[in-house]
Amino acid sequence: MLIIASAIAALIPMITYLFLIWKFDRYDREPIGLVLASYFWGSVGAIVLAFIGSLIFSSFLSFFVSDKTKLEYLGTVITAPVVEESVKGLFLLLLVKNRKFDNMTDGIVYGGAIGLGFGMTENFLYFVSYGSSLSNWIAIVIVRSLFSAVMHCVSTATFGAFLGYAKFKGTSYKLTLPLTGLILAILIHFVWNFSVSFQQTALLGFLFMLVTIVIFITVFTASITAERKIIFKELSTEADTGLIPEKHAEILSSKKRNRTGWINENIRQSYIKAATTLAFRKAEFQNAKGKSKLFYQNDIEKYRQFIQNLLSGHTDENGIV
Repeated sequence: MLIIASAIAALIPMITYLFLIWKFDRYDREPIGLVLASYFWGSVGAIVLAFIGSLIFSSFLSFFVSDKTKLEYLGTVITAPVVEESVKGLFLLLLVKNRKFDNMTDGIVYGGAIGLGFGMTENFLYFVSYGSSLSNWIAIVIVRSLFSAVMHCVSTATFGAFLGYAKFKGTSYKLTLPLTGLILAILIHFVWNFSVSFQQTALLGFLFMLVTIVIFITVFTASITAERKIIFKELSTEADTGLIPEKHAEILSSKKRNRTGWINENIRQSYIKAATTLAFRKAEFQNAKGKSKLFYQNDIEKYRQFIQNLLSGHTDENGIV
């Protein structure tokens, strides 16, 4: 019974958070398959590597620290942040090469998914291991669901954000920004683990996480706003050339895109997806180099042709395209 209850308590909050993060990325949502793959890596792959890495790291520390209590403490505040953030970030380093991983927002979504997967498995292990009584079990579920697991989400999303921001930058930025993101992820993890290790600093830990979560939401919101501006800017130039109606640039970069009546309903979803992708491909083309630049150029022309074919012959009796 404890195992079933712990599994449900570990799964439902993390899946809910994952859905909210994916849904919040309103303009160019990531493929659900890649999001779930990221979640799976966090819940299984990263957990296994973190366990192996922690054993190796702790064995190394044992040569210098003989006291078991001190060794466990160092494992919590030093080993866990370094090892866990590194292994969670491994999948992001592979995923950033995917052309679906376009910008900071994508890094936040994929990184957040990995962190939530890791938090789910870690929560389950804690719930089963330390839920000695019902009241104790409930307290652990609440604290870990609202703070500890969210910390994993925020820390790995931070690394993902820096990776996404660096993707189309110069070589020096591609080296320094991801490293900065990883250090910040480790620091967030370290501060949380350190603060909640002592009763007298636990309150500071909760306050730290609340502030960190607010910053995370603010950055995520700003990144989404930046995407909206990119869509409007790039599609405005397409309106100038006559590819799309002028009013569509504003509609496609706002919540109005989800309303009916502004375009033939039979093509609305296809049009939104194609126009949004075109806008991002144009922005990516400006920063790409080599073969990637040629890929984006070809993709731009492909989507322009698709949109032109889509809009032609789709005017209804009210004159709506």
